[in-house]
Amino acid sequence: MRSLEFGEQDLDYQPSVPVCALRVDVEAREREIPVHEHRSGQLVIALRGAVSCDVPGALWMVPPQAGVWIPGGIPHSNHGTANAVIYYLFVAPGAAPLPTRCCTLRLSPMLSEMIQHLAGLPPSYASGDPTDRLARVLLDQLCEMPVEELSLPMPQDARLRRISRAITAEPSNRRTQSDWAAELGMSERTLNRLCTTQTGLSFGRWRRQLHMILALRDLSAGATVQQVSYDLGYESPSAFITIFKKAFGKPPATYISDRWRAGD
Repeated sequence: MRSLEFGEQDLDYQPSVPVCALRVDVEAREREIPVHEHRSGQLVIALRGAVSCDVPGALWMVPPQAGVWIPGGIPHSNHGTANAVIYYLFVAPGAAPLPTRCCTLRLSPMLSEMIQHLAGLPPSYASGDPTDRLARVLLDQLCEMPVEELSLPMPQDARLRRISRAITAEPSNRRTQSDWAAELGMSERTLNRLCTTQTGLSFGRWRRQLHMILALRDLSAGATVQQVSYDLGYESPSAFITIFKKAFGKPPATYISDRWRAGD
């Protein structure tokens, strides 16, 4: 199996075949790949731990039993949690009628196993040989996977990006909207209007959804509900559970266990 360290230049690999897969191991600390792009489309899967993908206008979360699809030519950066095991599936342009926009694809257990198996095979293969036949069945199955929306609209305005970076780096930061407005030298009304224009959400709602994306990332990486609730600055786990259930329709422990169970 070809196993790479997270962030190696090999991640810019452009396949000469319809599809190829790579396994990537994250070191014992969180890592982030700087903004880059591929000619090929890329599916990002976290077999262990969690990974998020930042693309223009949105932050995508890779939950259990799913992958984030990034079409070719779209700049993006990936953030992996410590000790994560990630698989990248590269799909050559025109190889399959996959979505032309970023999205989350729910993966069947069979497709997940096929991707892992392909990652253990040589990256080049001849047309019509066993690996080629596997790759084409894999692409057929990938095109049938249902689309999920697990993203947060991200602002392009530098001032709002500064806030998003600060919250992502320190999720328990509980500075109020008034505090942020004062730091940016604007009124609360101006800050809220700017956020609504950039993301379609009020500042308060956008910040809550950012917290939920971060919560999903950490829960997927194995953190407990209690740990995540305090990391996000909630006064109690019950308060966090209430907000999470409103966002995803289930309590956090049930949501994560249901997703993992779907892959059994």
